[in-house]
Amino acid sequence: MSGSIPWSTAWRIARRDLNGRFKGLRLLLVCLFLGTGALAAIGTLTGAIEQELEGRGQELLGGDLEIEIWQRDLSAEEKNALAGYGEISGGTRLQAMASTPENAAPVELKAVDDKWPLYGRFTLIDGSESSAPSGNDAWLAQGAIDRLGIEVGDSFTVGTATLRAAGIIGNEPDRLSEGFQLGPTVLVAADIPARAGLVEPGSLYESKYRIAFDDAARDPGDVEEEIEARFPNAGFDYRSRDRASPGADRFVSRMGEFLTLVGLAALVIAGIGIGGGVSSYLEARRASIATLKVLGASSRDIARIYALQIGAAALAGSLLGLLAGILVTPALAAALDGLLPVNTGFVFEPAALLVAAAYGLLVALIFAATPVLRARRFPAMALMRARIVPLTKDGTALGWVMGGLAAIIALALLTANQPLLSGGFLAGAAVVLGLLALLGVGIRKLAGAVPRPANPLIRNALANLHRPGASTGALVTALGFGLSAFVLLAAIQSSINGNIDSRVPNQAPDYFVLDIPRGKSADFNALVQADHPEAVIRKVPTLRGAILAYGPPDAMIRVSELDDIPDGAWPLRGERGLTYSGMLPAGNSLIEGEWWDADHSGDPLVSVDEEFAEAIDLEIGDQLTIGILGVEKTATVANFRRIDWENMGFNFVLVFSENAIADAPHNLTATIDLPSGAATGPLLRQLVQNFPSSSVIEIGQVLTEARTILSQVGLATFAAASVAVLAGLAVLIGAIAAARASRTYDTVVMRVLGASRRQVLIMQLAEYGLLAVTLAIVALGLGSGLAWLVITQLFEFDWLPNWGEILAVLGGGLTFVLIFALAGSIPLLRAKPAQALRTL
Repeated sequence: MSGSIPWSTAWRIARRDLNGRFKGLRLLLVCLFLGTGALAAIGTLTGAIEQELEGRGQELLGGDLEIEIWQRDLSAEEKNALAGYGEISGGTRLQAMASTPENAAPVELKAVDDKWPLYGRFTLIDGSESSAPSGNDAWLAQGAIDRLGIEVGDSFTVGTATLRAAGIIGNEPDRLSEGFQLGPTVLVAADIPARAGLVEPGSLYESKYRIAFDDAARDPGDVEEEIEARFPNAGFDYRSRDRASPGADRFVSRMGEFLTLVGLAALVIAGIGIGGGVSSYLEARRASIATLKVLGASSRDIARIYALQIGAAALAGSLLGLLAGILVTPALAAALDGLLPVNTGFVFEPAALLVAAAYGLLVALIFAATPVLRARRFPAMALMRARIVPLTKDGTALGWVMGGLAAIIALALLTANQPLLSGGFLAGAAVVLGLLALLGVGIRKLAGAVPRPANPLIRNALANLHRPGASTGALVTALGFGLSAFVLLAAIQSSINGNIDSRVPNQAPDYFVLDIPRGKSADFNALVQADHPEAVIRKVPTLRGAILAYGPPDAMIRVSELDDIPDGAWPLRGERGLTYSGMLPAGNSLIEGEWWDADHSGDPLVSVDEEFAEAIDLEIGDQLTIGILGVEKTATVANFRRIDWENMGFNFVLVFSENAIADAPHNLTATIDLPSGAATGPLLRQLVQNFPSSSVIEIGQVLTEARTILSQVGLATFAAASVAVLAGLAVLIGAIAAARASRTYDTVVMRVLGASRRQVLIMQLAEYGLLAVTLAIVALGLGSGLAWLVITQLFEFDWLPNWGEILAVLGGGLTFVLIFALAGSIPLLRAKPAQALRTL
């Protein structure tokens, strides 16, 4: 041949040689299918959710801007100011008790005016469109109907008001923005809370007002700044249509970051399988490549032919992965239905699919370039003798590999929501690959340097690790990443389970009771202890207030003037629970400073959580100014406390001396611990009857919901991380299969020299056992380190792994490696020496 053959001719030769079922390239197909499919599903799902959050922000919030305030309604002046920007709709949110003569249930009472909803459609369960209820009618969530044991048309009581169940809620357009609730929703007219005696001075309720701008071009941020400037001490909290549900935004962001890392991890692990699969495929085509070269094919021709074959397989694997990503998205969306706004049908996100395909093809380029370019450079005779005299290293692929890496890094930085996170992960993956490559070199050198064992089988197994042509480097990389995936999955899952066990305690009070009138504290004790004299009751005063300023007395910092809230200073956002006490609260420990006397009558004092104090650089002797019901109160910092947030008691960031805030209207909150085995139903009904304005929360149901939510997070994490494990399994299988193909010559020679099948198997097991045990130690450190980053930095959970489970899973991975290595060696024993030697 002269010159290079055209691409069309190269494709014709490639197509003839390429098996229709991609025999020999199936590992490449599987790896790209898993990696590309994971990224496609992740990108499609998160893109769809983000579009819903952005496109339906007004509907999810119920307006363009929301103003929230605790324990009071807006004044006429404040309402007039809001009305200047457009139409307003207001109402009240509070925890209440709904009851019938037979049953009682905590509910989320949502009182709205006749303009609700400003955006979106409210429908009942029968599909009929409706609006705010009127008179004594109420719309109830299905859960409230079930717990009260009533039907539509029946009556029930909330506070001192008797209401009629007029219908069952179907679609509540602003449900997601309301956040976590301690009971099913009961929707009532705006005046019901007052008529039911639920909004007395000191009661814990929240007023919410939404604005639908009369000018669609208005910026919610500008309006928020104008309102804040006009009412700087009002204590308003704000939410805009751009962040209608901050909790959902954070959840989608965190899970999106984690899932993206899972997809990239699957692709990196898959890349190792691609490299091994392509090398194995070209090894099987060694004679064909040599024949083409003998017939005059140039190195460029060889590269074109086999690049087209591998490119076709890579494209097929990527397209199948994209299709799988699209098909699996509805199932993922259905699992999130009700938690997040997402279309449960098929979603087509071109940008996400293109990014996933680009990642897959670039990874294929990086890991396939080296074996393809390596095969094209060597003369036919060298290729024919490659099994006996291994080919030398070829550095020409370095440019392609570096170019592909640069393209992947650029793609990650340009398309990722968290470019630093994705870029850092890819950089970390490159470092890990480099370390595993060095480890492979080190194992080979160590195997060659150690004294030769007396046992000939162990001696041969050790020699297989460092002999010329040994696949130790590829096996180290594959086994290292594969076993690390096992450890990663086990560590994440067990740590999430550990957080469920520690954060959701098995022992907790039976009831939380809100809004107990201070004048009825003795009556409350008498009612509970009449039937349960051994019950433990703990009561604390409860108020709501916002931190307005903090710092040294002569240089206090106004929160409203901060550009950004410091990290860890979450109590500066909006109103928080406040209390006062003459004693150090139970479950708290004093870290610095002194506690005041029980009858303290001097300057108002405050005790501050140590973590919050550290976040805002607070010192003993500094001052805090808070706003309670529009009144500013200043107290001096007397001490810092460490709070045990994992107990189910009363935990307050700020605890004041009684003379600091006791003059503000407020009620009491209590916990009730009943004797073991005591019936809770009768007490619940008595509390509802005798304290109609109070809200009783059954802790058991709250704990069940918390466990359910955390379990769902754990299940989603497990399912997502399983993709990386599947990729790791594929890589392990491919690496062992590739090593098996290169062992044909060795096995045949050993058989000719008189080795029995049992001896050959023992050598194989010894070799893989030495490698697997060494790499298990590496995988334990690598996998648990990555899991620690995911748990503590991404999810912000505590690092609570179950090492017994992790070691058991790692042991299972080692067993899998050894079993598959043994199974992969059996076909070699069936090879007939004469026939096998003729094919070498």
